[in-house]
Amino acid sequence: MKRIAVYAGSFDPPTLGHLYMMQQGAALFDELIVVAAVNPDKKGFFTPAQRRLALDSMLQQLPPNVRIHELHQGFLAEFAHSIGATHLLRGVRNTIDFEYEKTMARVNAQMVPQLQTVFLTPSPECENISSSLVRGLIGQPNWEHWVRPLVTPTTFTLIQNLSN
Repeated sequence: MKRIAVYAGSFDPPTLGHLYMMQQGAALFDELIVVAAVNPDKKGFFTPAQRRLALDSMLQQLPPNVRIHELHQGFLAEFAHSIGATHLLRGVRNTIDFEYEKTMARVNAQMVPQLQTVFLTPSPECENISSSLVRGLIGQPNWEHWVRPLVTPTTFTLIQNLSN
């Protein structure tokens, strides 16, 4: 059986932490589908088109078993099941992430019992990077210095264009 994983997030903006998770997922699974999902609890920084551009640029650094999909409505577990996914891949940076992700894994397992959630911890270099952190730095004095090492060059350029 082919191992197909879905790695979903708002990716707003995508960070090097996300890229790390994609690299690890690509190595662990036969296919990795990166799903840019709309989270109604999060106010968008990038438009869906900007997020897609940033994610597409990351594909150049990933093996060919990774592809990107957008999800604008519906439940992630049901989407994953509809495309034949066997796993959900989730990143856990700290205990707060773990508690949230554990709850979501249980809800997803109720929806689709055969779908297994896999938790990965990021590398020490990436464990404190989040989209929220990046957004919080933008606009502060000398923000470019602090944001540039947290995102890809394409994402950084998109952020610069929005900030000017």
